[in-house]
Amino acid sequence: MGQRRKDRQLALQLLFSIDINPTPIKNAIDNFTLYFANSEPTDFFLQIVNGVANSYSEIDALMKKASKNWTINRMPVIDRNILRIGIYELIYCEDIPARVAINEAIDISKQFGTNDSGAFINGILDKVNKENINKDKSDN
Repeated sequence: MGQRRKDRQLALQLLFSIDINPTPIKNAIDNFTLYFANSEPTDFFLQIVNGVANSYSEIDALMKKASKNWTINRMPVIDRNILRIGIYELIYCEDIPARVAINEAIDISKQFGTNDSGAFINGILDKVNKENINKDKSDN
């Protein structure tokens, strides 16, 4: 498994923790890396965690818009945070192809989510990606 996959998995675990027990991001990162990650955080891990934390409202708005008949609070916590990472990568990480961001989210959902998580996550990320592509085209 590559380092970026490990970083995404660790970021998911930290974001899950914050979602359940809201904590200032700096404290959460310090405690998480000290007690759970057993290593210094990588730049990519920090980029994901800080990026998602600093963009919750925009990411959640995109997630809400793309999900029919699902409020964000009704989504399983794991799925919701996998989606946040995936949407963050789709919107803010120009060096990560959309296909890679979506596939990584689906693969991680197979490990941490339910049997239905992969299809649910794929559907929402695909809609967000298509909307983002259309927005970029209309901005030109």
